[in-house]
Amino acid sequence: MGVLKLLLLAFFALPAWAQHGAETVEPQTVTVGISHAPPYRVVEDDVRSGLYVDVFEAITAHLGWTVSYREAPIRRALLLVQQGEVDVVLGPRRTEDREQYLDYAIPAFPSERHLFFYQTGTQRIERYEDLYGRIIGVVEGASYFPRFDADEKILKESAPRYENLMLMMERGRIDVVVAPEMVGQYTANRLGLRVSVSPFSVPGERRYIAVSKSSPIHDYVDDLRNALELDELDAIYREHAAKYLDISAQ
Repeated sequence: MGVLKLLLLAFFALPAWAQHGAETVEPQTVTVGISHAPPYRVVEDDVRSGLYVDVFEAITAHLGWTVSYREAPIRRALLLVQQGEVDVVLGPRRTEDREQYLDYAIPAFPSERHLFFYQTGTQRIERYEDLYGRIIGVVEGASYFPRFDADEKILKESAPRYENLMLMMERGRIDVVVAPEMVGQYTANRLGLRVSVSPFSVPGERRYIAVSKSSPIHDYVDDLRNALELDELDAIYREHAAKYLDISAQ
């Protein structure tokens, strides 16, 4: 039998996932640590959705991978990564400490400003120093920006979700809620609350699909990176962002 014929037989004997394009990797099952932070990550009953989930599932669908989710607040999800129970987290802020165990593999999510939402005119934030003397609502375990995170002089009140914080502000328990732009707008719309946005804001950082360095999935991190181009991911993000904001305004 000729060499060419042997090569052709060997090729056709390969499983379908090994023969072409993005399907050169055996399908994997990946566990994602996810917290409820709409519209990025939405956890409702048995449904897992949201902007970050939609983008990640576009990548895994291209690869033919299966995704399972483990719901946990961000601090708990990061602990599960270190314990080997979670392979991927979606959208964590990049810090030096986290880089010890996370590979910030794909800069899939555009940056957003951090805004300071208020209801009473006297709580309007014009500059950073205006934060002092006010009670600022933050999500448990979340990181915002280094100066704010490290500033122990600012009075911070935490809650599990932004919905909780917006309602706490409505009831007068806190003065201001700091949130990424889209999250704040989405949450206020869904709750039917009238909120205002302070002139002071802080630029955001691009967020990542981060893979545990100790996970078996990390062996396939280049396949995750190469599954879709960044401009394709941005297009998916923009399309779904419009959808979620439209839903929240209804």
